[in-house]
Amino acid sequence: MYKFIEKLFTFLYPIFRKWGLGSSIASYLSLIINIAVLCLLAFTIYVVFRLILVTVMVFIAQKTKTKFDDLLVTNKTAKYIAHLIPLLFIYKSVPIILDRYEYWEGVFGKLVGIYIVILVLWIIRTIFNALRDYLKLKPRYSDKPIDSFIQVIMIILWVVGITVIISKLFDIDQKELLTILGAVSAVIILIFRDTILGFVSSVQVSINDMVRIGDWITMDKFGADGDVIEINLATVKVRNFDNTTTTIPTYSLSSDSFQNWRGMLNSDGRRIKRHILIKTSSIRFLEETELNDLKRINLISDYIDTRKAEIDDYNSTNQIDKSLAINGRNLTNLGLFRKYITEYLFNYPELNQDMLMLCRQLQSTSHGVPLEVYAFSKDKGFENYEYIMADVFDHIIASVPYFDLEIFELPSEGSFVADNELPKLKTKKII
Repeated sequence: MYKFIEKLFTFLYPIFRKWGLGSSIASYLSLIINIAVLCLLAFTIYVVFRLILVTVMVFIAQKTKTKFDDLLVTNKTAKYIAHLIPLLFIYKSVPIILDRYEYWEGVFGKLVGIYIVILVLWIIRTIFNALRDYLKLKPRYSDKPIDSFIQVIMIILWVVGITVIISKLFDIDQKELLTILGAVSAVIILIFRDTILGFVSSVQVSINDMVRIGDWITMDKFGADGDVIEINLATVKVRNFDNTTTTIPTYSLSSDSFQNWRGMLNSDGRRIKRHILIKTSSIRFLEETELNDLKRINLISDYIDTRKAEIDDYNSTNQIDKSLAINGRNLTNLGLFRKYITEYLFNYPELNQDMLMLCRQLQSTSHGVPLEVYAFSKDKGFENYEYIMADVFDHIIASVPYFDLEIFELPSEGSFVADNELPKLKTKKII
């Protein structure tokens, strides 16, 4: 190959000399023609090899079942390889064409060599991009931070490539260049601080399985509340539920606190944890007539009969003076309401009966007594979950008056009336 190139670009000069042209004229004339021939041949080689490589690549992609070769075609790998072949031809031809022009031979040789290094890196990049897209099609790797690892590999390759380029450009030995880079490593670390932190965090995130693509995460510091759509070396992209996109530094996932909802989505239910405030003044003991009325509520009728029998037996056995309701054991409207809510939850079809389910009373506050529902819905989707929770509390709030209870609310303008419009309160004589 080298001998053919040498014969191709050296036969003109002797011919021009035989024609009686001067040394300088013959040299410049042969140089111009050789450059024109080189450009023409390089373009022809590019067109031919591009046609061959692209055609072969497409043919193979159509015949094989794997998607990897299809992605190589999509990322135009064959096209960039076709660029490389004429460049190698030019790289071998330049020293022959510019044999009498040492300065320009050195300049053009370096430029072509640098372009070849960049092009090789670009070809490797297209192959890695195809590999990334291929792995993302596999369920096993679809939630892994593949972008981060490919970016790390490409950074290493670019560092090697830049080292080769600098050594060629300034004629520095690569070992000496690496020694110099080692001496200025502190500056390099400062420049690539975020990249290094991002790489370490990406490894931690992957090894510890902290975040996957598709996870729903919440990070208040950055206003992120949505699904992770991309994890790369420097950033994590989150598509929020309002369709905005939040970008989070990758190293923040290991240095700051965030909430990952994957465990909830993989579990058997999504938690409902909400309370209502019962006005303290409305809580009281229930009388016999009131219990008879409440027995008409199907969910607690058997419970009232059982509990009333136990309480009556206890009070009778211990000769409790029931002239005062506070004496002995009694049923309260809040306790009975709490039991009703519990029975209602156990009979609600959209709640997971195999998970923890209860209605509990929390510490009293200045706003009343909190009555909290703690349960898990079967459907974990946002829309259905909100509907189930609202449906449960619609019923609970509407049930409050049946137990002669009141929900605490801050007074509004309509709550203030004249003294003569206030209803007269009934008082009971307890002694």
